[in-house]
Amino acid sequence: MMGKFSIFDQVKKEGRSILTEFESKRILKQVGVSVVETKLAKTQKEAVSLSQKMSFPVALKIVSPDVIHKSDSGGVKLSLNNVTEVKKAYDEILKKVKKQYPDAVIHGVSVQKMIQPGTEVIVGTSKDPQFGPVIMFGLGGIFVELLKDVSFRVIPVEQRDAQEMIKEIKGYPLLQGYRGKEPANISVLVEIILKISKLIEENPQIKELELNPIFAYRNKAVAVDARIILE
Repeated sequence: MMGKFSIFDQVKKEGRSILTEFESKRILKQVGVSVVETKLAKTQKEAVSLSQKMSFPVALKIVSPDVIHKSDSGGVKLSLNNVTEVKKAYDEILKKVKKQYPDAVIHGVSVQKMIQPGTEVIVGTSKDPQFGPVIMFGLGGIFVELLKDVSFRVIPVEQRDAQEMIKEIKGYPLLQGYRGKEPANISVLVEIILKISKLIEENPQIKELELNPIFAYRNKAVAVDARIILE
């Protein structure tokens, strides 16, 4: 489903412009971008139940439109291996976030399946005052800030543009399987760029979008974290 999403109206009605990670991933899933399995828990009991259904290890993350940098606020706990760890992590997340953001609206805590790390890439969009919506591709995770190894195109992009974006970055050899590392599936990454380009083209109310990191593997690519900001 492309076009307008009802969640955008709901977010505007609530007087906010930032979608939570949970809401952002729901939209990405609808447009055919693979995201890591993510469920919303509103209580500690729900977090435990969801973790058991997913099978360990899992990650817990705060879900709040008022907390953008989840890790910096103590709102993320990774590699939880049992019920005791999930209970403790749930309580610690809420305690830390409420202390740092006492007025934050908290929707709950997301429970996510920990997946095997792949090569980390980023796909993001923003609005340039001169060119309008632009899309970015590069190495993801901490590499974005550290190396700033990214390429840009004006939206909409065609298949050839997406392929060129990927090949332009200095880290392209990593995606090809540098020194025995598993290569990334380039055609899957091209598809993600095209799907995001189309999403932005058809929903001009999206001001910014970021998928970081996307874990790229030999046969697939999965978005681990996501953020959408509306005008």
